Amino acid sequence: MNQNRNQTKLLTGISLAALAALIWSGNFIVARGVFKEIPPISLAFYRWAIATLMIAPFAWKKFKQELPVFKKAIPYFFWISLAGITLFNTFVYIAGHYSPAINLALIGTSSSPVIAIILARIFLKEAVTPLRVLGLLLCIAGVLLLVSKGSWSNLLAFRFSRGDWWILVAATCFAIYSTLVKSKPAGISAINFLFLIFGIGTLLLLPMFIWETNHSSPIAWNRNLYGVIFYLSLGTSVLAYLCWNAAIGILGPSRTSLFSNLIPVFSSIEAVWILGEKITLIHVISGALVITGLLLANLRKRTTVLT
Repeated sequence: MNQNRNQTKLLTGISLAALAALIWSGNFIVARGVFKEIPPISLAFYRWAIATLMIAPFAWKKFKQELPVFKKAIPYFFWISLAGITLFNTFVYIAGHYSPAINLALIGTSSSPVIAIILARIFLKEAVTPLRVLGLLLCIAGVLLLVSKGSWSNLLAFRFSRGDWWILVAATCFAIYSTLVKSKPAGISAINFLFLIFGIGTLLLLPMFIWETNHSSPIAWNRNLYGVIFYLSLGTSVLAYLCWNAAIGILGPSRTSLFSNLIPVFSSIEAVWILGEKITLIHVISGALVITGLLLANLRKRTTVLT
């Protein structure tokens, strides 16, 4: 009975992490696609401000009940909001001004899991098994194969640009966020947790938003831009973060972070489905490597722990 319950819990965690990755798969494309229409800090500010307003009616009652718990954990909420809300996506949107979307997806998805595993090992003493390391390496290999299109010359020609460094810092911020989520204070509900970090993250963005507004050209609002912000607010903010945080609670930060490697795989599938691009053998092999890596990293088999 307990074994079946554990398997169900594991499958739930995997499904939630994969769903979050699916929703997030469009974020890097959006970051690159609208960089000429809206400044990066403004895009992040409107995204999180609207997401906070969306979630407020569902969280307000619990917020009043859980306020004493929040007051005791203000430093925790400050740091997790700063890393996961204020800085992470803002840096992604800044990077979108300098690097193509494929660079954003490659660096963001391949570096964040590595950093998350290291942080979880150091600060949470989370076990790192040989299977998890092998799974991580297979995920990275799959992403590199997808981006290089199976060509060593393409891979060797890859160079870090200004935007690539920004996305690397963004990936570090998200790894910190994923590690801190595991230490969420007891007594804070999932919906209220998001309401708090979204709201605090938005407030921390406010000074930079005001500065950018005073130093940038006015935004030419249009239907496409409204749609993008709605997608970012409801999809990549509220829904994806709920799924991701729940997955971390089940799988832990290092195992959950591996699922970010699915983002470029999902992006390729979306390109085939939405843009009519052709699927190639490289796409199939890359996807198989990532999925195999994820399965290995999430096996419950007893193995020697690396110390």
